[in-house]
Amino acid sequence: MTEKIEKSKKIWRRSFLTLWFGCFITALGYSMTMPFISLYLDTLGHFSNWQLNLYSGVAFAITYFSQAIVSPFWGSLADRKGRKLMCLRASGVMACTIFLVGAANSVWMVIFLRFLQGVFSGYINNATALMAAETSHEKSGQVMGNLMTANVSGTLLGPLFGGVIAGAVGYRSTFFITGLLMALVFVLTFLYTKEHFKPVPAKKMKSMVMIFKELTNRRLIIAMFLTTLLVQSSLMSIAPIISLFVRELMHNQGNISLVSGIVAAMPGFGTLLVASKVGHLMDRSKPEKVLTFGLFITIAVFLPMYFVVSPWQLGFLRFILGLSSAALLPAVQTILTIDVPDEAFGRIFSYNQSFQATGGVIGPLLGSFVSSIFDYQSVFLVTSLLIVLNLIIVYRVMDDSK
Repeated sequence: MTEKIEKSKKIWRRSFLTLWFGCFITALGYSMTMPFISLYLDTLGHFSNWQLNLYSGVAFAITYFSQAIVSPFWGSLADRKGRKLMCLRASGVMACTIFLVGAANSVWMVIFLRFLQGVFSGYINNATALMAAETSHEKSGQVMGNLMTANVSGTLLGPLFGGVIAGAVGYRSTFFITGLLMALVFVLTFLYTKEHFKPVPAKKMKSMVMIFKELTNRRLIIAMFLTTLLVQSSLMSIAPIISLFVRELMHNQGNISLVSGIVAAMPGFGTLLVASKVGHLMDRSKPEKVLTFGLFITIAVFLPMYFVVSPWQLGFLRFILGLSSAALLPAVQTILTIDVPDEAFGRIFSYNQSFQATGGVIGPLLGSFVSSIFDYQSVFLVTSLLIVLNLIIVYRVMDDSK
């Protein structure tokens, strides 16, 4: 019996490490390319500042737009076929589309490939759902926190690697390397991930309407969906224009690519520093309390960003933002893990991904729109208002559930 338990633990640990690595590479590849996509687009034609802001926003948002539309379909398929298959689907197609972005010769080709990438994306979301289903509720917070370190570590190192590669051999190479890394993730996930999944026939699956009716705290689940949307919108609002903002702060002097990469990576340092500890805290305390505290700190950090006059000031504040971010989306995922039945994990997590993807659409477009009309700093005032709204929603739901 002891031998069987040890074997089971070994299989679980191998699956976790494989998916951790897969999430790390997915985040690494994303962050290697995204901070510089506006600069990459600038090499594909002659654009005004307004056009470049707009194209950058669309190139960012289009992936999340398509992801938001198709995520419920993939979630339903995941509940019928398993989450491992969804991880393979995501990593395989992303390997192809990201590689081809590096070979694009026009802005519209980049936008189309980014759209296609969004249709088949979802590795991190499905890896999270897979591990949530394979882990006891008592350790959910710890596992969600540790998976967060994979995401954050990739996000942290990606801009640094991307900045060095882009500065040395050009922007296109970052896309080629990312595509090859995602192909490696596909192979490792196929070979080393084990999922204890029993397929559910489509006819026996409960509808989402029925599942929501059976949930004991429907308002809390809906509030978590909205939290995911608003948090993602806020965090992504500056993403498509951060390199342009850094270029403005540096007065178009110096190694803009490298400094942009460092500034983009700073939240990763903060989140990586505390993500595991936050996970343990959520297992000992209520994740709702951790989420509320994180939202409050995030508001306090966004407001001073309006007054920055150098990239290093922006980088420092983004580091503090990373500390608070560790208490946001992992707390949401922990709440969903605890309050959702196992047979609905795929669909609930896919709906949450749809809201996250919608935030990925709203945030970049909002940031591009605000920066085009006013200035880059004004984006931070708008994102502060979004987090204030989020905090009000969470407070009201928590008060009603007491």
